[in-house]
Amino acid sequence: MASSGSLSGRFRGFRLPVWEVWLAVYGLILLAWIGIAAMSMQWQPDGSVPAEFWAMLCSPAAAISPFSLWAMWGLMSVAMMLPGFLPVLSTHSDLRRAGAGSGGEAAGLVAGYLAVWLGASAFGAATQYGLSRLGLVSPLGQSLSPWLNAGLLIAAGLYQFSALKAACLTRCRMPLTVFMSHWRPGPAAGFALGLRFGAHCLGCCWALMLLGLVGGVMSLGWMGAATLFMAFEKLPAIGRRLTAPAGLLLIVAGGVAALSALHLV
Repeated sequence: MASSGSLSGRFRGFRLPVWEVWLAVYGLILLAWIGIAAMSMQWQPDGSVPAEFWAMLCSPAAAISPFSLWAMWGLMSVAMMLPGFLPVLSTHSDLRRAGAGSGGEAAGLVAGYLAVWLGASAFGAATQYGLSRLGLVSPLGQSLSPWLNAGLLIAAGLYQFSALKAACLTRCRMPLTVFMSHWRPGPAAGFALGLRFGAHCLGCCWALMLLGLVGGVMSLGWMGAATLFMAFEKLPAIGRRLTAPAGLLLIVAGGVAALSALHLV
């Protein structure tokens, strides 16, 4: 068995042009959106899904399998969350031009970041599967309960004002400070730092991602709007003007959903 020292030396010797990492990231984003669009086009205007599509996604018992849901949530996470990681890659490129960093470290950053979101996708898939078994969510991943809609909207709105959200957003908006505190050379260290960035991003966006159960998990309209919002919210100049108003709008929308459940509106 190779010693840890020899493995570390092997990782440090790994070389990969940074432009290839950028090309791979843009390719992953494009392929994820193409895959999601292909899935969405399979659905009929009335919301039904053709039998051949179910045959691809469903278990023999005609219920969506947890693994298929995890694959769909993973595809959605890549399409929606990887664009928000581009400022981190840009910061790493600046460091590399200053003499620190390599393409291997950039690849490690991306791999660590995606590992966090693929793990979070398992939670999202399990949540959708459990709610669908209770009859609260449709096969297309959209809430059938006005009370569930109200709860998700209000929870996401309140979370916009939480200290955890603010702390994670600060780190997402200023990736250079994270690099300065935790940067180490090598792809393995890049992967560990990618995990850290992924955790910050997850802490920032998990509640907004769960709103997919309100708008429809594979709804292109909701996904496009949410992707743009989460990307803009991480920009220092623009994001500070979006977080609180979005929280208020979500709380109001949740209140309207609750009143609708009581047949008061």
